[in-house]
Amino acid sequence: MEDKVNKNGDKITPDQQQQLLFVMLIQQHQQIAMMGMGKTINPQTEKTERDLKSAKFAIDTLVMLDKFTEGNLPKEIKDYLTQTLTTLRLNYADEKKKDDSSSSDDKEEDKE
Repeated sequence: MEDKVNKNGDKITPDQQQQLLFVMLIQQHQQIAMMGMGKTINPQTEKTERDLKSAKFAIDTLVMLDKFTEGNLPKEIKDYLTQTLTTLRLNYADEKKKDDSSSSDDKEEDKE
């Protein structure tokens, strides 16, 4: 099998290519989650949008990848996935809390 060449012109092995693709998959889901939480701009609309369901779906997908790859990832990639999940979960909890407090504020206004 022919070695691939990365963007710097360096040759990478098929195993390194697979690891790179896996990291890119993590990054894609991280970006989807951050967009869903309204933390980054959607490049298609060039607006900040909030969709916590899509954010949760992206996080859940990374959780599934973590579960199904347990014991099969190099330490660096496992650590990257773990750190990414921790960051996303903390951000999601903050956003969910904002939703919960604003919906309870709305209920209070309805009572008046």
